[in-house]
Amino acid sequence: MLLDEILDYNKQFVEEKGYEVYETDKFPNKRAVIFTCMDTRLVELLPKALNLHNGDVKMVKNAGAILNDPYDSTMKSILVAIHALQADEVFVIAHHGCGMNGFNTDSFVDLMKEKGIKQIAIDSLDKEPKEWLTGFDDVTASVEQSVRIIDNHPLLPEEIPVHGLIIDPATGKLDLVKKGY
Repeated sequence: MLLDEILDYNKQFVEEKGYEVYETDKFPNKRAVIFTCMDTRLVELLPKALNLHNGDVKMVKNAGAILNDPYDSTMKSILVAIHALQADEVFVIAHHGCGMNGFNTDSFVDLMKEKGIKQIAIDSLDKEPKEWLTGFDDVTASVEQSVRIIDNHPLLPEEIPVHGLIIDPATGKLDLVKKGY
């Protein structure tokens, strides 16, 4: 079982002091926060492609690097990084070939039902799935929307630049969507 493997490895990691090479404090060395997608292809590629190391930036992730609501937990995390943790730049980095591109809410609800979620549970939601279980049709437009929501937030200091980029998950190549300076 995966949990047992993780716990066994962790015990050895701690005993051998493997953590020592990762020691840093809570403040990002490069004073930035990155909002990106949770895609597994980006876990190691994105930091390497941007020359980032442990402790350099705050990293906030969700499915698709999509920001639709200026008052959700993603925006809260970005504001905490800026006001409490000394970040002074924001990078929105989506990627080509994202699973949220062309995301179909109805198909996703069907998938949940196949995994045992009952219709009664879906009916009990405070919001209709199509109101919040959404993706995007154009990755550039999605990045522009996320940048706009962050940039126009009333609690974002005016001097904080918000950049928008798209990364290729195969090569790490970055395409600039918006330079926030």
